[in-house]
Amino acid sequence: MQIGPYCLPNNLFVAPMAGVTDRPFRQLCRRMGAGYAVSEMVTSRKDLWSSLKTSRRANHDGEAGPIAVQIAGTDAAMMAEATRYNIDRGAQIIDINMGCPAKKVCNKWAGSALMQDEPLALQIIEAVIAAAAPHGVPVTLKMRTGWCESEKNALRLSLAAESAGVAMVTVHGRTREQGYKGEAEYATVAAVKAALKIAVVANGDIDSPQKAKQVLALTGADAVMIGRAAQGRPWIFTETAHFLATGESLPAPTVLQARDWLLEHLHDHYSLYGELTGMRTARKHIGWAVAELPGGEEFRQEMNLLESSAAQVKALQAWFDTLAQGYQRLPYLAKPSEARTIAPHECKQLRQQA
Repeated sequence: MQIGPYCLPNNLFVAPMAGVTDRPFRQLCRRMGAGYAVSEMVTSRKDLWSSLKTSRRANHDGEAGPIAVQIAGTDAAMMAEATRYNIDRGAQIIDINMGCPAKKVCNKWAGSALMQDEPLALQIIEAVIAAAAPHGVPVTLKMRTGWCESEKNALRLSLAAESAGVAMVTVHGRTREQGYKGEAEYATVAAVKAALKIAVVANGDIDSPQKAKQVLALTGADAVMIGRAAQGRPWIFTETAHFLATGESLPAPTVLQARDWLLEHLHDHYSLYGELTGMRTARKHIGWAVAELPGGEEFRQEMNLLESSAAQVKALQAWFDTLAQGYQRLPYLAKPSEARTIAPHECKQLRQQA
């Protein structure tokens, strides 16, 4: 798996998620077996670059390469300037956001809203590539299947992006209208893959090693991108890599292994955000980590009342130590969903149509 000059260790990617895939989380997922991770989106608005929020997102101190930064905006010139801004701060790959379904993004015609205006979307793609090319930085694109069920234009837009020089396209198998509801469909991803010569990545509802294998087979995609399923379970990348290589499922991590990985992540998290903000933003990561474990919800509610990072660390360590007295390995209460079946003849038909 390669993006421009960068050869990746595997084809398991961490999806860019606002408020989630900050530098500590990306580094954790990379340590847990992900071959590639994309940052939270960085705005193209120059007046916000000096804000603490954006400066944290553009901070890549100590991060292993290749460093991929996603940018979002609606103006081609501003997106080109944002490209140069992030390259100056260490970005080695620039990803264009045309997939975010959030209202506050789409209401400004950014994110997946750009899929409604293909000429503007292509202007932005061309401007970003022109800004990145002198630095030898490849540009990738993340999109949805379309704006709504009746306007699925991912295939048409991805072909235009490939012609413009985009190095890789990621398709989330939902329309913007769906948000994160319903089920992802992979027929559109299969059609895009059949039509393009560049790498295509499948995204959406990939929540287990088995699902990853099925989606790769159904779509022919070069890689899979895992998002929400990695929240609280970053070792899904290790599990998936092992399953794809051997066909065997790894046992769940031991309780004490999970404890140590999470504590390491917390300390990294606090070092980026500082005491107060770090303590508050760490709550969601802790909540995700314990959500499917016995007594996890009760612990989450108690932990959310704590007011210092030291108290969080102490409480988390004590809770996992207690859990370890009853269980050697993580006793998940919920099982990942099964992949929605797409008949092989359906995928073949779509490829022929493409």
